Amino acid sequence: MAVFKPENVEDFYEIGDVLGSGHFGQVRKVRELATGTYWAGKFLKIRKNSCSRLGLERSSVEREVEVLQTVQHPNIVALKDVFESRAELVLILEIVTGGELFDFIADKENLLESEAIEFMKQILEGLGFLHSKNIAHFDLKPENIMLSDKLSPNPNIKLIDFGLAHRFHQGEEFRSTSGTPQYIAPEVINSEPLSTAADMWSIGVITYILLSGLSPFQGDTDQETLRNIIALKYEFEAQNFSETSSMAKDFIEKLLVKDPSERMAAEDCLLHPWIKPITRKQEANRNRSSINMKNFKKFNARRKWKMSYNMVWVCNRLVHLQLLCKASSDPDSLQRQCESDSEDTESKPASLLRRRLSSSS
Repeated sequence: MAVFKPENVEDFYEIGDVLGSGHFGQVRKVRELATGTYWAGKFLKIRKNSCSRLGLERSSVEREVEVLQTVQHPNIVALKDVFESRAELVLILEIVTGGELFDFIADKENLLESEAIEFMKQILEGLGFLHSKNIAHFDLKPENIMLSDKLSPNPNIKLIDFGLAHRFHQGEEFRSTSGTPQYIAPEVINSEPLSTAADMWSIGVITYILLSGLSPFQGDTDQETLRNIIALKYEFEAQNFSETSSMAKDFIEKLLVKDPSERMAAEDCLLHPWIKPITRKQEANRNRSSINMKNFKKFNARRKWKMSYNMVWVCNRLVHLQLLCKASSDPDSLQRQCESDSEDTESKPASLLRRRLSSSS
C-alpha cells in the first residue's frame, strides 16, 4: 500500500524553481532542509470529488507511488517521499538533470552500435528488474528514457514516469488501452490480456528508431499507425539500414513479434549476441556498424516539434465524467485524465482510435 505523509512538505523541503509543468501540476526543484540535497518535487492537484473535472484521481497517483516505493534500481528514478494535503499530493523524486537520451544522442556527430548498446543495456537492466517484480511500465518511449547527468563520461540511464505502470497479481487478467500509438503493442490495440511482454514490443520499436531514425509503424494518422502495428507491417529498407549489423536486425525481429509469448524477455535481450557477442566475429561486425545519424537527427527534431500532439495518456474526459457522475461503473476501471512530466498534451484515447480503425477496415 502506498505510504503518504500528512506533514507539510515545506517543513522538510525548500521549494525552488519550476522544472516542468503539465495539466494538473508542476515539477519543481526542491532542497532537503536536513541534508541540503536537491530533489524534484512533483506537485499534483487531486480531484475534490468524483464529478470534478480538475485534478487527478487519488487512486491513479497511489498506483504510481506503490510501484516506485517497491522498486529501487540504478536505472529507475527513485522516489524518496510523498506528502499529502487536502487538495495536493507531492512526490519527492530523484532529480534527473541529463535530459532525454534521444536528445543526448542527437547532439553527437556519429554513434557506433557498440556505443548505443551501452545505453540499451541499462534500459534492459532497469526494465528486467521491474519485470522481475511483476511490474510493467506500459509507457516506454523516448520521452521516458532520461539521463541522470549528461556531463558524465558514462551517463546513467533513468526510466521515468510510472503513471501507467501496473503490478500483476497471480491469476489476474489485465487490459488497458493506454499508450502512445507508435510504441504500443498489438495486444493493447486489440484489448487483449496484457503482460510485461508489451514493454518488450516497445523496446523493439525504440531500437528500430535508434538505429535507423525511422519509426517502424508510423503512418500519416494514428489510425494508419495502429493498422500497421496489427498487420506487423514494417521492413528494413536498405537505404536506411545500410550501416546496421545483421545482429541488430535480428534483435529487433525477435521483439516485434505479434504473439507476446514469443517475444524475448529483458533477460533474453541481455544475452542476445547483439548485446553480448559470443564470437570475435560478432563483436567485430557490431563494432563496425553505426546508427543512421542523419535520419536520427531528423526524427528527433520532428519528435520534439510534434510532442504537443503525441498521445501521452488515455484521456477520454467526457465519457469518464459521465460514467463517474452516474456512478455506473467502478472508478478504477475508467480511463483517466492525466499529466506527463515533459508534455502538456491531450489526444484521442486508443479505444476510440481502435473503434475508428475497425469501422473503416
